[in-house]
Amino acid sequence: MLAKPRPLDRIVDAEAGIAAEAAGLDALYGHLKPLEIIERSAREFFHGEIAAVSSFGADSAVLLHMIAKIDRTLPVIFLDTGKHFEETLGYRDALVADFGLTDIRVITPEEAALERIDPTGNLNETDTDACCEVRKVEPLARGVEPFRAWFTGRKRFQATTRASLPVFEAVGSRIRINPLAHWTTSDQANYMRAHALRENPLVAYGYLSIGCFPCTQPVQPGEDARSGRWVGHAKTECGIHLSGLEKSLTDASL
Repeated sequence: MLAKPRPLDRIVDAEAGIAAEAAGLDALYGHLKPLEIIERSAREFFHGEIAAVSSFGADSAVLLHMIAKIDRTLPVIFLDTGKHFEETLGYRDALVADFGLTDIRVITPEEAALERIDPTGNLNETDTDACCEVRKVEPLARGVEPFRAWFTGRKRFQATTRASLPVFEAVGSRIRINPLAHWTTSDQANYMRAHALRENPLVAYGYLSIGCFPCTQPVQPGEDARSGRWVGHAKTECGIHLSGLEKSLTDASL
């Protein structure tokens, strides 16, 4: 008699299938224009089971503008870490009004976890990874858990660590879609200008990648857009785009 598959075995098998699905989608559709990728993903591949994740940061307007063209009711997940610039929160509200987005889902850290891990609110000063884990990674895992896929605005030009970014990629048992992965800074600027899109006010002060205010600085001339994040640390990503999110998603599904 064959042994029944263990829960972990089923998860591994499912994740292998998702990885193959993501690779297939990337091979067949990764070359399409961003608006086509968004439309086919939202209306065909993952209809009713897809969201977008937005930081409402330096260049979030483009992806959100495209999504609004396709479906203004598509859920948009925003992580309110409790450490955002006031300008970011104002920009969020302004873009939502500009584009008529109707389903903004604000996800916050768990209060009990903050009380246990970061009772003084200064964890970023001693352990940036732990701070991002409790304020961003775990909350995002909860935010995307109901969906099969989600859109991000990540692009290859933003950092050397994103140079080989695919359009469709597997994250555990879900698929993350980066419709703008192939875009250049010129593509971004031209689209913003052509559609007269509102810019995050912090960009004018040199903030080209905007996260939480304690860990974000203006970018220096000649540096990549994300060089102002976690200055003085080897850290280049908060973790929501790395394996930490995959682990949180897997844990949440057990």
